Amino acid sequence: MYRTLLFLSFYLFFNTADAAKVDTVLTPSKSMKKMIKAVVVTPQAYDGTKEMPVVYLLHGYSGNYADWITKVPAIQEMVDNYQFLIVCPDGGFSSWYFDSPVDTNFKYETYLAKELVPFIDQKYKTIRSPKGRAITGLSMGGHGALYLAFRHQGLFGAAGSMSGGVDIRPFPANWDLAKRLGSMSEHAKSWEEHTVTNLLYLLTPGKLAIIIDCGTSDFFYTVNEQLHRKMVDRNIEHDYITRPGAHNWQYWSNSITYQLLFMHHFFSKQE
Repeated sequence: MYRTLLFLSFYLFFNTADAAKVDTVLTPSKSMKKMIKAVVVTPQAYDGTKEMPVVYLLHGYSGNYADWITKVPAIQEMVDNYQFLIVCPDGGFSSWYFDSPVDTNFKYETYLAKELVPFIDQKYKTIRSPKGRAITGLSMGGHGALYLAFRHQGLFGAAGSMSGGVDIRPFPANWDLAKRLGSMSEHAKSWEEHTVTNLLYLLTPGKLAIIIDCGTSDFFYTVNEQLHRKMVDRNIEHDYITRPGAHNWQYWSNSITYQLLFMHHFFSKQE
C-alpha cells in the first residue's frame, strides 16, 4: 500500500509539473501610465503555432492577479483539458473594472478592453475575434466581466459572473465604490450608469453567451436573482445557476468548473 501511494504521489507531482504553463507577465497601460501584472496560463500543447481561444478571469475586491492560480490551481488542468488560454489581470484593490468618473488614476475598462486584449493577442497565438474570446470573474470581477462584455460585444463572445455584484446601488457604503463613483447622493447618475443590471439595453440578441452563478447564502444572491428575472422578462438567453453556498473560495472553486465548461462549449460551437 505504501509503495502504491508513493508511486501515485510521484505520478501526480510529475503530471502536474508537465501540465499547463503558468507565467506572470507585465502588461503596459498607457491610460494609467504604469505596468500591470497578469497571470497567463497556457496549455501544455501550446507552441505558438495554432490559434487558441482566451478566457479572461477577473479577481474580486481586495484581490490581485495571482488569486485564481494560487487559490484554485486546478484551473491548470482545465486549461489542458479545454485547450484555451486563461489570462488573470490585476484589477487593482477596488477598481470595479470601469473607468472611474471621479478618479483618473482608475481606468480599468480602458485597460482591459483597449490595452490588455491587444497585448495578449500580439504576444500569444490567439483567436482574435469574439468567437475566441470570453470573460468571467468573481464578486467585483463578476460585475466587471458582465460590465465589460455588455459594453464591448464586439470584443467578447461569452461572459460569466460568479457571485457578482451585479447591482451596486444597494451597497453605497461598501467596497470603496464611493471612491470610484463619488457618493450616491451627489453622483446618482454615475451609480445608475455603472451598474450591470441597468445595461441590459445594450445587448444585441444572440450576440453574447451569458452564464450567471451565485450561491443562495451569498450577500449578492438577491441582486443576482433580480438580474435573472429581469433577463427572463426581456427574453435574454442565459444560463443561471444557484446552489447552496456563500461568498467564499469553496464556492468559487466549484463554480469555476461550470464557467469554464460553458466557455469551452461556446468556443467549440464556433468551430
